[in-house]
Amino acid sequence: MLDLTQDVRTLTSAIVDIESVSGAEQVLAGLVEQALSGLPHLKVDRSGQTVVARTGLGRAERVLIAGHLDTVPVADNLPSRVEGDRLYGCGTSDMKAGVAVALKLAATVPDPVRDVTYVFYDCEEVAAELNGLKRVAEEHPDWLAADFAVLMEPTGGVIEGGCQGTIRADVRVTGKRAHSARSWFGVNAIHGIEPVLARLNAYEARRPVVDGLEYHEGLNAVGVRGGVAGNVIPDECVVTVNYRFAPDLTVEQAQDHVREVFEGYEVAFVDAASGARPGLNHPVAAAFTAAVGGTPRAKLGWTDVARFSALGIPAVNYGPGDPNLAHQKDEYVELEKIVDGERAMRAWLTGAAKQ
Repeated sequence: MLDLTQDVRTLTSAIVDIESVSGAEQVLAGLVEQALSGLPHLKVDRSGQTVVARTGLGRAERVLIAGHLDTVPVADNLPSRVEGDRLYGCGTSDMKAGVAVALKLAATVPDPVRDVTYVFYDCEEVAAELNGLKRVAEEHPDWLAADFAVLMEPTGGVIEGGCQGTIRADVRVTGKRAHSARSWFGVNAIHGIEPVLARLNAYEARRPVVDGLEYHEGLNAVGVRGGVAGNVIPDECVVTVNYRFAPDLTVEQAQDHVREVFEGYEVAFVDAASGARPGLNHPVAAAFTAAVGGTPRAKLGWTDVARFSALGIPAVNYGPGDPNLAHQKDEYVELEKIVDGERAMRAWLTGAAKQ
């Protein structure tokens, strides 16, 4: 049984020690459901290993607080341990500290000034089609209805607005096969990627300001495929590129940009995900910013705030973990960051912060 009323630092440690690698969240999801179901102020639903708990106080506004239960594979970093002012262990930063904050609030703020929906979902760290939040958005979109959402992704306790979109594309260069002993009869496609790489090296990334936050785009090669055999001049080579684009562009506009950069080459898109605008102009977001403090910045990666944006819900990233420590063997979270995060969000939910 999870005690959601214990100190949030101790709660974080307890959650970290419940192994929940992607696809194996059953135990933790069950304990979360059990703990939340015992609270009279919450209505609890479950879809697979995703648990949704909602207040029903009839408030004028509803906010959503979400966090994923899963972690990357354990790397000899369980059980958790405390060293000085840090809690070490798999998932401490990404993002069980944020989950602990949300669970503590769910249990101990029974009368918030805004109705709250808490979402604890599975399979964020693996393929998108397995993502529990995606599944709930498709099968039970009413569970996610809200005016504003906070995703407890690790941000170091700083609000990060929206997220950038991402595209992967294959840029194909063709040549002509020949025996490598008589290479002049062929055209080497691997050699032919030099102009593609030159365009990437010369590329100047945009740094647009979107809703007051500066994003920094990037277009980079992330893979090269080519070669037939050790004695064959290759007739094909593919450079896979990744374009991280600001949320002022649609996927279609971003694809057009990639085509423009590699004009003259065959470009095939492998996958794409839309970005999300910061959403900080909403009055509820302003109240959240006042409670948390600090200066918001742009989220330069892709996160599930994009799923909320697709549902018409403005959303931000905010969590006590450090994103630079995510997935590392020596992953840790600063204990005071967890306390600060709980304090700030409690002030927001109870109306104690300056509105």
